Amino acid sequence: MSSRGLDICIIDDEIVVCKRLQQYLSKIGYSVETFVDSQTAIGRINEKRFDIVVTDIRMDNIDGMQVLNHIMEKGESTKVILITGYATIEIAREAQAKGAFDFISKPFRPQDLKEVIDRAAQLAG
Repeated sequence: MSSRGLDICIIDDEIVVCKRLQQYLSKIGYSVETFVDSQTAIGRINEKRFDIVVTDIRMDNIDGMQVLNHIMEKGESTKVILITGYATIEIAREAQAKGAFDFISKPFRPQDLKEVIDRAAQLAG
């Protein structure tokens, strides 16, 4: 999978995070859809296969771990990258044990996320 033209879904209940990441990632050639509501995002994930899903862990309604579980249960090759402002080693271990590709602590630079996305794209072939 080439990193150019990737279909990326970003889920974060902070609209400013969604807008900032969408602007940055779209400029470098990714197709990006953002969601501030995880329930709506799950509905879209059921309709469309994304190459990469970037999701906040702490959200109302459906949290990032539940999003991760949903994607893993579908059995698709979608890579899931979790982001959080409440990082602990336990959360990172749990996320990776459940199948997350990587875990990024907030605050982070958009470039940091791009590097993780590029690694995910390389591993996916």
